[in-house]
Amino acid sequence: METVVLDVPAEFFALQYALDTFYFLVCGALVMWMAAGFSMLEAGLVRAKNTTEILTKNIVLYAIACTMYMIVGYSIMYDGNIFLAGITGDGVADEKTYAPSADFFFQVVFVATAMSIVSGAVAERMKLWAFALFAIVMTGFIYPMSGSWTWGAQPVFGMFSLGDLGFIDFAGSGIVHMAGAAAALAGVILLGARNGKYGPNGEARAIPGANLPLATLGTFVLWLGWFGFNGGSVLATASVGDANSVAVVFMNTNAAAAGGVIAALIVAKLMFGKADLTMVLNGCLAGLVAITAGPDTPTPLMATLIGAVGGVIVVFSILSFDKLKIDDPVGAISVHGVVGLWGLLAVPITNPDASFTAQVIGAVTIFVWVFVASMIAWGLIKVIMGIRVTEEEEYQGVDIVECGMEAYPEFTNK
Repeated sequence: METVVLDVPAEFFALQYALDTFYFLVCGALVMWMAAGFSMLEAGLVRAKNTTEILTKNIVLYAIACTMYMIVGYSIMYDGNIFLAGITGDGVADEKTYAPSADFFFQVVFVATAMSIVSGAVAERMKLWAFALFAIVMTGFIYPMSGSWTWGAQPVFGMFSLGDLGFIDFAGSGIVHMAGAAAALAGVILLGARNGKYGPNGEARAIPGANLPLATLGTFVLWLGWFGFNGGSVLATASVGDANSVAVVFMNTNAAAAGGVIAALIVAKLMFGKADLTMVLNGCLAGLVAITAGPDTPTPLMATLIGAVGGVIVVFSILSFDKLKIDDPVGAISVHGVVGLWGLLAVPITNPDASFTAQVIGAVTIFVWVFVASMIAWGLIKVIMGIRVTEEEEYQGVDIVECGMEAYPEFTNK
């Protein structure tokens, strides 16, 4: 059959360009709003005396991520420097139907998301300035390097291409979430557990968060922001095919989160005899992380099941890390790391273009690079300035020590 090529009027292209750019920007703004979700979630799951510092870390890391990705990160990941030259383009030269600057904005909020994962895992005992220094390295170098091998389509240290192997990570279960968890794991190992977290026989002790309503609000904010995270990764919406793809991604993202909530609730009830809210919240996030690698191909039922498996995994993962004495106050390593791996491995179940072998190679590449590079960075920071507050400062609370103020001063006994 002869192929018919239709000339698209300039005004139609201009409309498509405007719509796709606007969609990109709105989705980027939703992802940026996830920073508020992480802030509220983490502030709710730490003790009151550590709330101000965790909030400070979250807004500071976002600013650092935006700046470092502009200065050096983007040029590493996509071989294009915007720091001096800026981003320009009319959408025609590279056959894209959105403004290049919108693409940069969308990418930079992903970088901040990866770094947000780290803040919760190292909460309540890390020095603020040590965390900020690591954020510079993570967002300016470590994340962009692994991103260049995946979304940047560059060969891994010049040796092999993950894309050629068939590695697929639609919106970043591995590239963003598992990477953030790998960096967090390295930091937690060097940092050590919070004082009083483990008893004399190694048993884990519960350290309840100060504000579960705030943690729940943060989870809902993240659920909302995830529609931009996954939906924006379609990269367009101004055609019938793209609009249908966006709708499928939104539908499956929501279904997976719901599956994660229900599964975590049931597992918690069976294991603890109670409906553990913190496990339910992490089950929601686990469902979202699990579907992020491939929200475009499953049926709604399959998306629900993928999210439900994530919800089951996260409960057992959190308990397992406690047994290993890896103290993660918010469960970030389990939610984003362990379930991020599950999300990558789930892609071939519904996507025939993916293979388990390629997904495993991609996952190992991302994890090993980020973990080793982060371990080196954390280690150097520990030698130079230390990464943990003193025992007395930890008992007093890092709010006063690091920020000189309390989040809830009216409730403090004087």
